[in-house]
Amino acid sequence: MDVSLLQVQAASRPGRLLDLQPARTLARVATVALLLVAFLFPAILNGFPVVFPDTGGYLSAAVEGKLNNGRAAIYGALLALGIPSQFWLVIVAQAAVTVWLLALGLRVHGLGGRPLRLLLVGGGLAALTGLPWFAAQLMPDIWAPAAVMSLYLLACRAGWLRRWEKVLLAVVVAFAMASHMATIALVLGLGAAIALMRLVAPRLSLPRPRLAGPVVAASLGILTALGSNLALAGKFAFTPGGFNFLFARLIDTGLVARYLDDNCPDPAIRLCPYRHRLLPEVGDVWLTRGDAWLWYEHSPLYDLGGWDAFEEEARRFVFGTLAAYPLAHLRGAMDGTLVQLTMVETGDWLTAPTGDTRRVIEAVAPGSAMAYRTARQQQGDYDFSMDNLVHVPVALAATLLLPLVIWLARRRMVRPPVGLFAGVILVSLVGNAVICGALASAHHRYQSRLVPLASLVAVVAALTLRWRAGQWKVVTRGHEAR
Repeated sequence: MDVSLLQVQAASRPGRLLDLQPARTLARVATVALLLVAFLFPAILNGFPVVFPDTGGYLSAAVEGKLNNGRAAIYGALLALGIPSQFWLVIVAQAAVTVWLLALGLRVHGLGGRPLRLLLVGGGLAALTGLPWFAAQLMPDIWAPAAVMSLYLLACRAGWLRRWEKVLLAVVVAFAMASHMATIALVLGLGAAIALMRLVAPRLSLPRPRLAGPVVAASLGILTALGSNLALAGKFAFTPGGFNFLFARLIDTGLVARYLDDNCPDPAIRLCPYRHRLLPEVGDVWLTRGDAWLWYEHSPLYDLGGWDAFEEEARRFVFGTLAAYPLAHLRGAMDGTLVQLTMVETGDWLTAPTGDTRRVIEAVAPGSAMAYRTARQQQGDYDFSMDNLVHVPVALAATLLLPLVIWLARRRMVRPPVGLFAGVILVSLVGNAVICGALASAHHRYQSRLVPLASLVAVVAALTLRWRAGQWKVVTRGHEAR
């Protein structure tokens, strides 16, 4: 029975409406509490928030007041705020934002008002996807899907939102963009795609997105990224390291070796003397060839002065190889994008050594050092093979269902806004694969952090369908295209 009908019945009987409100409030509080536990379960099981080899780099960026390569200072500041709570405050905040966006996503599609439904949908995502491993992790990865979801809500469901909700969604987008350069690229690319959707949506029988909210949120994100780096590190600049990541990608595609073979010896190319030991033998299963160049302590990169000193030469290699081998660049970009689209395993690098993070935590958060050292993650107790027997097929199936949902929306078999939801998430997944697979070295965590959104689309589509008398019928609660 619908909640609105319950209210009408209660209003017809003295005292029943007052009895109903506390029960509804209690149900909502219990639902949120249970979902917080579900999304924080990896950390609860671990005995400490889940860490990544890069976690220490983010924390040190804020504490030391410097711009680390690929490590945004603003997320490090969030980690620093969590030190008194042994970082639990950070992941509770991340899980709370996740629950809020999930509840908002259901409500704006006419599926709100039922705590049990929210609990089942959220519990299903927690059980069948890797979403909890990102919510409970001390990394900005969870903010990438939060930014995509927030941008979608601002663009496509603004009519369902209260003013304060729009403000908070813009803040989520801004913080996510400031926390990672890849999220800046993703939001800007998705914003451009939404502008294009605004033009073509009527031809596809879909609602037209709005642009004002996404433009304001993206602009705020750019200003936050620059302003936070100025406030925390004294530099009005974006997080550095972009050309070094691109150079590592060119190592993986073989274009660096090809360029050196074609141009060495050349005194202007400092890398020529190192071309026969460009890729050190590290014997580490976690490192790709490009990763070895960036992170292995005996890499020639550090003989050449490190990231900052090599940045200019990395830039020259990017443009030099692009001019010399444009078709090879294109093939490499396409291959990287396709590979990244299918890399959706949970647990990427979560069982890798985290020595740098340990050193930083022991130095700046000594009160957390014992809990960190004794956590299950540091004992090597995790095996994600069973998780991925579920997570991988669910992720791939949900991704493949997105075009079907768009088609169903065009045929009015699901509500048109759900088709727009599917379109935005499909564009974000492809765009993320281009950014991370074509412009950097592909890794499972890059795609697996976003792909739970595809599962949410599939659930929303399923909940707005019914089969009656041999025809698909839309479940009509709320306004179809408000």
